[in-house]
Amino acid sequence: MARGSGRFKRALTIAVVPLLLVILGACRIYGGGPQSVNQPAGDNMQDIWNLFVPIFWASVVVFVIVQGVLIYAVIHFRRRPNQPAPHPTHGNTKLEIAWTIMPALVLAVIAVPTLTTIANFAKRPGPGTLTVQVVGHQWWWEFDYPGQKVVVADQMHIPIGKTVEVELASDDVIHSFWIPKLAGKQDVVPNQHNHLSFKATELGTFSGQCAEFCGEQHAHMAFDVVVQSQADFDAWVANNQKPAVNVENDQLVQEGKQVFFTAGCVGCHTINGAELNGVKAAGMVGPNLTHVGSRGIIAGGVLTQTEANIAKWVHNPQAVKPGTKMPNLGLTQAQANAVAHYLESLK
Repeated sequence: MARGSGRFKRALTIAVVPLLLVILGACRIYGGGPQSVNQPAGDNMQDIWNLFVPIFWASVVVFVIVQGVLIYAVIHFRRRPNQPAPHPTHGNTKLEIAWTIMPALVLAVIAVPTLTTIANFAKRPGPGTLTVQVVGHQWWWEFDYPGQKVVVADQMHIPIGKTVEVELASDDVIHSFWIPKLAGKQDVVPNQHNHLSFKATELGTFSGQCAEFCGEQHAHMAFDVVVQSQADFDAWVANNQKPAVNVENDQLVQEGKQVFFTAGCVGCHTINGAELNGVKAAGMVGPNLTHVGSRGIIAGGVLTQTEANIAKWVHNPQAVKPGTKMPNLGLTQAQANAVAHYLESLK
């Protein structure tokens, strides 16, 4: 009796451990975090979550049943001391039909809502949507609002409750556009235009990320999505439609502007309305810096936007983000500080 009880306890322990691991995994799934997909804040992600949860728990049930049968068979039918070798049984038509049909039915149940959801995501939204053209670069994101004639980098602003259609393109290699709390992933492929539509249901700032390995700084190709009220979004658009304005009577701003225009920065960056000695800042290689002082992050999300961090980035970008296409222009620290002060003034 004692031996039988011991075997039962061992079998129970073996069965419970995998179940506990699954439960702990579920706790992690339901945990929080800036790139957690739980607690969706957009209709696209909500649909994905509603599809994922029942499939996940159905998988748990299947896992427990299969592992339970396996553990029972291993323990109950094991060869015991002084017993002859068991005789294998070949062929059981009913059992083989059953274990073929049952998984097929489970997969069919999973496939129908999955394919339906995919088909719904592939549809183009109707009229009244906000279109944002997104271009993936190594390693930063560009956001172009063609209807508003606004171009920004690193931060996408959208109004709450309005469907946004994101038109995706790549300037170099394959990227993947992903806003975990708002929408699912969509590949960004060179010479191909994909699209993704979603509607934010909560105000706030949400983290986005490139989800396709795209080179040395793939992990540092992040962006923010700022969800605002319609009034705040309209105000943001109106401000970004204006030319950049800096403080004319600030000597350090003027020094920074001089360095910006003479050190080569204008060859890569645009600042709408900025001009010096007949030369306009109209570079198309790097991010548009027209109102960079009002953004929350810079350099593809590596740094928060502060004057000190701008100076750090301008002085030696390769030290901050090795492999970045922004060259080290050999500026002195004083020149970098002046440029940072100038860019910080562009709000």
